[in-house]
Amino acid sequence: MNSIAVAVICKTPVVGHSKTRLSPPLSREECAKLSACFIRDVTGTIETVVRDGDAMGYAVYAPLGSERALSALLPPGFGFVPQGEGNLGARLLKGVADLLAAGHAGAILVNSDSPTLPASILRAAVAAVRREDNVVLGPAYDGGYTLIGLSKPHARLFADIPWSTSDVYRLTVARAKEIGLQVVNVPGWYDVDDERSLRMLEDELNGKRVPFAMPNIYGADAPATRRFLAIRKAALMEWAS
Repeated sequence: MNSIAVAVICKTPVVGHSKTRLSPPLSREECAKLSACFIRDVTGTIETVVRDGDAMGYAVYAPLGSERALSALLPPGFGFVPQGEGNLGARLLKGVADLLAAGHAGAILVNSDSPTLPASILRAAVAAVRREDNVVLGPAYDGGYTLIGLSKPHARLFADIPWSTSDVYRLTVARAKEIGLQVVNVPGWYDVDDERSLRMLEDELNGKRVPFAMPNIYGADAPATRRFLAIRKAALMEWAS
């Protein structure tokens, strides 16, 4: 199989367990609804890359047993790969290894917190993974990465990384150098995981340019997220009037 697997790594949204760092300003119910919108939009963008003909879409998901609920958020034809146990590094490694074991020529894992991630960035990642044994990274504004792509599983790349910190990208690059693995960067983007980044998302959807975006790279439309935030804003304005 010569295709590249492009997978969103996600948890099926559950009230009280999804996007909790966004509460406040969002309620717990709104957090879960927004999480569902993010998954819809990220996988919608993945689907546009799948339609190019050289990629297949997946969800690397948790928990087991939530497939039916999650499938309602995914485009038709997406595959399901369970995340497994352990910290984020262990789950990323298992996701990559499982997708490669399925026969794909490479695997790209995309976080579910970047609803406007441009399709052009994913296409660049697919092309880079094809070239050789390297690690493809999409740097994130907060110091992590929005995606990682590999054509071979490299366990050391994920070991002893302080996940959910601003050092993740930097230390991953250092780890790649340590094991002799070339790093290929695709253009960076941002995660939405706190109130500040939520405001950045709202500004972007209202037409403001993402301040750190490279020239000629524009965010995806993110229709589900856009609709949710517009309805919420209207409701807040009505309540305040």
